[in-house]
Amino acid sequence: MQGATASPKAAWKAQIANSLGLLVVLGVLIGFFTVKADHFLTVQNFSTIANQIPDSAILAIGMTYVLLIGGIDLSVGSVVGVSGSLLGLALLSWHCSLGVAILLCLATGLLMGFLNGFLTVKFALPSFIVTLGMLEAGRGLAYLLTNSQTQYIGKSVEQLSSAKVVGLTLPFFLALFLTVIAQIVLQRTSFGRHVLAVGSNEEASRLSGIQTKRVKVVVFSLCGLMAALASVINVSRLASADPNGGTGYELQAIAAVVIGGTSLLGGRGSVVGSVFGVLIIAVLGNGLAGMGAQEPHKRLITGLVIILAVIFDIYRARLAQK
Repeated sequence: MQGATASPKAAWKAQIANSLGLLVVLGVLIGFFTVKADHFLTVQNFSTIANQIPDSAILAIGMTYVLLIGGIDLSVGSVVGVSGSLLGLALLSWHCSLGVAILLCLATGLLMGFLNGFLTVKFALPSFIVTLGMLEAGRGLAYLLTNSQTQYIGKSVEQLSSAKVVGLTLPFFLALFLTVIAQIVLQRTSFGRHVLAVGSNEEASRLSGIQTKRVKVVVFSLCGLMAALASVINVSRLASADPNGGTGYELQAIAAVVIGGTSLLGGRGSVVGSVFGVLIIAVLGNGLAGMGAQEPHKRLITGLVIILAVIFDIYRARLAQK
């Protein structure tokens, strides 16, 4: 269990320092791949990277809040699969309008996130176990909804990701907007302070009058909602709903959040840092592909980066306790 939450001024300074460090890492990667990879430093390539990360960035927002309360959510990939499958079903089989289908999709993610939070606090279960169960149950539900078949939807949903402003898609601007809002909520609202307090010391937070169980349920619900929103973007980009959609997304989201400086122990981190983590992973993958690296090599190198980030986080936490 960590100590008391740092003062707002100290936390602000720590976040600036963390963001600057991540900018340096990102700059080093860009410089390295500019030299080593063909056609890396181009406007088109950077636009491609930017347009590929909105769903990952939105997932990272929800995962950041979960890690900040000292929890973990392994089900977000399955939530993406279930929500996307329901979106396709609503459009193709139930003949709903796009707006209604999206609302059903978002409601599904919100409900699954709520169940994760409710079961975790109601029965005092580790979130790891609860969300692991939801990961399996959710994927099975996605297969049942679609008969294990990919549903091609087409232009009715593709338009959400095809419209561009200065080469950037609308989902990119949505992800940017949500990042700003989520960071403001974390830093400037009582709910954000409660999230950080619960992650720092849950028992002390409870004794001080914070409704810790409610905070946890809201955070897991938020994470489910963000996963469903990510599924809308994913479905619109592919113009189809795949029951396997979102497979492995939970690991990518956790990796990005940890690389971005959010502690696995809870109570410390930022949404902006997590989005930087998403960018670092995206640039790393794009640059390695430009160098001709095969998928196994890309995954190996990315995995090593994640391990180094976790080791760094553990040592940083130990130094902070001294």
